[in-house]
Amino acid sequence: MAEDVVVGDRFVVPAAELSERFSRSSGPGGQGVNTTDSRVELSFDVAGSAAIPEHLRDRVLDRLSARLVDGVLTIAASEQRSQLMNREAARGRLANLLLDASAAPSPKRRPTKPSRGSKERRLASKKRRSDVKRGRAGRFDP
Repeated sequence: MAEDVVVGDRFVVPAAELSERFSRSSGPGGQGVNTTDSRVELSFDVAGSAAIPEHLRDRVLDRLSARLVDGVLTIAASEQRSQLMNREAARGRLANLLLDASAAPSPKRRPTKPSRGSKERRLASKKRRSDVKRGRAGRFDP
């Protein structure tokens, strides 16, 4: 069953670098919930993996730093009643996490000044608003 995890077109995590642990899951399952080990914990050593290219490793470690324990990323899946489906869910989540973490950073914002027209529109709108409020002052000449 052990198959490699493909992370977009960036890299492939070999099944040999993944470790799975199974335990009893909470939730639905009837009588079988007490006997089957359907919960899956998938662990992947991000810091020590040879599968992640060097130019991406620092970026992935930095972005996943809150989820890593000693450089190891652990994902738990227990939504399904079957162990096989939980294994697939955990591998899919691992691929999505690594894909997001290895994405190129977004380009820096280039600061721009407001255009002359937008400044004029803003001031005209402020003037209209102040006229409306001044009209509510209640200064009537009898």
